[in-house]
Amino acid sequence: MIIIGELINASRKAIGAAIEAGDAEAIQKVATDQAEAGANFIDVNAGIFVGKEPEYLKWLVQTVQAVTDVPCAIDSPDPKAIEAALEVHQGTPMINSISLEKERYENLMPIIAGTDMKVIALCMSDEGMPETVEDRMKIADKLVNGLLQNNVKMENIFVDPLVQPLSVNNTFGMEFINSIEQIVETFNGIHTACGLSNISYGLPGRKYVNRAFMIQAIAKGLDGAIVNPLDKGMMGAIVTAEALAGKDNFCMNYLKAFRGGLLDG
Repeated sequence: MIIIGELINASRKAIGAAIEAGDAEAIQKVATDQAEAGANFIDVNAGIFVGKEPEYLKWLVQTVQAVTDVPCAIDSPDPKAIEAALEVHQGTPMINSISLEKERYENLMPIIAGTDMKVIALCMSDEGMPETVEDRMKIADKLVNGLLQNNVKMENIFVDPLVQPLSVNNTFGMEFINSIEQIVETFNGIHTACGLSNISYGLPGRKYVNRAFMIQAIAKGLDGAIVNPLDKGMMGAIVTAEALAGKDNFCMNYLKAFRGGLLDG
C-alpha cells in the first residue's frame, strides 16, 4: 500500500495557522511523525490561501524536505502553485491531482507530460461527480489514455475513482469498490488511490466505517490511499487486509507490524 500522509493540509486549523505564521517547527513535526509512521509521500496543501498559494506551497515543500527524504504529494489544481513547488522539490514527487475537468486538464498536462512524476488521476469531469462504475470508467479511460499519450508511464498513474459519502446514497460504497476492481482489471500495471475518509462523512463512529471500507477496497485491488498514518487502527487494518488479500508473502509485513506494536489491542 502506498500511504500518502494527509495531515499537512491548510484546511486543518492548526496547519493553516502554522503556515501563515511561518512556523517551520510545527510543520516539520507533523512531517516527521508521518514519515516515521510509514508514509510513502507527504501531502502538502496550501489551497485556502488565495493569492498566496504558490508562495506557501513552495515553503511547505522546502520545510518538509529539510527534515525527511520522503517525497511530497503536491496537492493543488493551480499550475502556478505546482510549478513553484516543483522548483524546489528534491526527488520525484506526486501530483495530486489531474482530472478530466477541461481547465484543470489543459493546465496540468503540460507540467506532467514526459516526466517520471507520480500523478493522481481523479475521476471528475465538467459533467460533475460520477456516481456509477460506468461513469467512473468513462472518465478513467480518457484520463489514463490521455496521460499515456503524453508519455506518462502506466506505473506512475494512480486512478482515484472518487469516494462519495455513504450517508448520501447507500450505493456509493459498492460503486466505488467495484470501480477499483474494474480499473485494475482494465489497465494492466495501473495504481489506484483515494481520499478514503469521505465515505463516512456525516456518520457517527466514522473510524469504523473508514476501516471496514479500506479492507473491502484492498480486497478489490486498492493499493494507494490518502490517510492519516498516525491512526494505528487504520494502519493496522491496512496491513491485515493486505495479508488477507495475498499481498504480503509469508505475512512478513503483518508480523513486522505486530512486533512493532502497530497491532496492539
